[in-house]
Amino acid sequence: MRFLLFLLAAALPAYMLGSVNGAIITSKYLYRKDIRNYGSGNPGLTNFYRVFGKGGALLVVAIDVFKTVAPVLFGGWLLGRYFDMTLLGRTATGFFVMMGHCYPLYYRFEGGKGVMAVGTILFIVDWRIALISWGMFIIMTAVTRYVSLAAILGIIAYPVSQHFLKLGGLWELCAAVACTILLIARHHANIGRLIRKEESKFSFRRAR
Repeated sequence: MRFLLFLLAAALPAYMLGSVNGAIITSKYLYRKDIRNYGSGNPGLTNFYRVFGKGGALLVVAIDVFKTVAPVLFGGWLLGRYFDMTLLGRTATGFFVMMGHCYPLYYRFEGGKGVMAVGTILFIVDWRIALISWGMFIIMTAVTRYVSLAAILGIIAYPVSQHFLKLGGLWELCAAVACTILLIARHHANIGRLIRKEESKFSFRRAR
């Protein structure tokens, strides 16, 4: 019971901060527009870049990175300090940050797909996992130009590499798998378009 109370103390602020959306904030206050009304309608970095270009993209990244790093570090510190479970604190808290990003409290539970959130979490969990997953993402994006496919393959590398690197135990692996399932589920529409060969390819050109 004590452990669950401490986990809740880390999970709740993680979800609340995760609900902050950098793309929506930047589009509204920098461009006076709502990213959800443009492009694919997804309030994520890829759609933001396609619509507004790289000008505000760095601000989107900064907001999304900060909202992820702060609660994940706190969760790792809290569970590490009182239960010697730093890795579990980081992985579990990371999942709740992703939940906030994907189903934000402040935006009618309609958020992004969690790519930037989990991409940031990986660097806090373990730099080797981050390099493997980000490497997969970058290579697949360059080869196929399908960001959705690259994101899915990159997140699958998360629990697989964590297992082979022997980081943590069953609960840490379960948290990694939960993050993986969440991100793949958020890409269900993209998966359908990939199967039908209708998915848009990424381009460094800004959409007109």
